[in-house]
Amino acid sequence: MRIREGFPGERRRVLPPDVVRTALASGLTRRLLVTDAGYYPHALHHGATRQHGSRGTIVIVASSGRGACRSGDRLLRVGPGQALVIPARTPHRYWSHDDDPWTITWMHVRGEDVADVERAVAPDGLAAVVDTHEPLRVVGELERALAALETDETVPSLLRASGAAWSVLAQLAADAAAGSQERTEPVRAAQAYLRDHLDAPVRVGDLAARVGLSTSHFAALFRKATGGGVIEYVKRLRIARASELLMTTSMPVADVARAVGYDDPFYFSRQFRAVHACSPTVFRERAGT
Repeated sequence: MRIREGFPGERRRVLPPDVVRTALASGLTRRLLVTDAGYYPHALHHGATRQHGSRGTIVIVASSGRGACRSGDRLLRVGPGQALVIPARTPHRYWSHDDDPWTITWMHVRGEDVADVERAVAPDGLAAVVDTHEPLRVVGELERALAALETDETVPSLLRASGAAWSVLAQLAADAAAGSQERTEPVRAAQAYLRDHLDAPVRVGDLAARVGLSTSHFAALFRKATGGGVIEYVKRLRIARASELLMTTSMPVADVARAVGYDDPFYFSRQFRAVHACSPTVFRERAGT
């Protein structure tokens, strides 16, 4: 037998229907509203079956233990550091593992903007599992949402819960786009190196060797995780740093160019213009107004 709640040490808050109706009718909460939130530690025999789905989108993040979800003909396994996202009105059944029950923090969200997040995380409309790259941060934001609802049902508390929920959804969308942390770890290491060596020459083969991958494999992973190639990524990093120097220092443009890895100030100006649609000099003048 599976139970939805009633676990030792649990925390749970569900907004009354009249509060939900009012919050979804006007104000910022109409865009995103946390209607339910909770924390279930060591949730043995936890589970739920919804033949017609839930009115809101469900997010369940496992801190420890294991669970599973059946959505359509798909069976999903959920483990520590993973998030289960179930779109609204999607039939589903989920449950905690009997031998290793999960500890979860969860929320249900509704609002005008939630569908966009659903399409990013679960594009086929079925439940999806996301490998969270920073699970402690995601769980922390879920706990913030729960704490806000536990405070009271006033607009300020609902807005605080919405803000925390937006952080969770944005992180899940970003993690889903980037892929599993195992796949993106070499890319993250390369990105850190590039940020620390902005003025150094960039060779994709050298970067690939640094993270232990072939050039072709690394290039494919980098493009998947960032949406573009290494050279374009480095250009954006360099121009962002150059913009900061132009706004906060009186360094000559040629010195700014060298500081971010461009020995030729004229080439630097062309690259800068490609990003900002103006020259470095004009950018500095506008920044000073």
